[in-house]
Amino acid sequence: MTQMKLTKEHIHALKGLAHSMKPVLIMGEKGVTESFLAEAERAIEYHELIKIRIAGDDRETKKEIAAEISSALNANMIQHIGNVITLFKRNHEAPKIFFSNK
Repeated sequence: MTQMKLTKEHIHALKGLAHSMKPVLIMGEKGVTESFLAEAERAIEYHELIKIRIAGDDRETKKEIAAEISSALNANMIQHIGNVITLFKRNHEAPKIFFSNK
């Protein structure tokens, strides 16, 4: 199923929700593996909004890893600050996050 188109208001609301969250996954030295992506898929399917701590010191490498994870999960990148990325993927069968229609 395709991801929903997020507006600036949606992204702002999601950033607010994610502010106090802790990362649910921490990427290890092995990087983006099939098992890591499988666990990330389970987490984002259940929570819809997750934070992941990624490894690496190089800024460009972290950007590439973040894009790879986001693409593999078919998730929206909400923000990338330092070593932490925030991703959102709507669970169409059992949504947990609702947006106001302002």
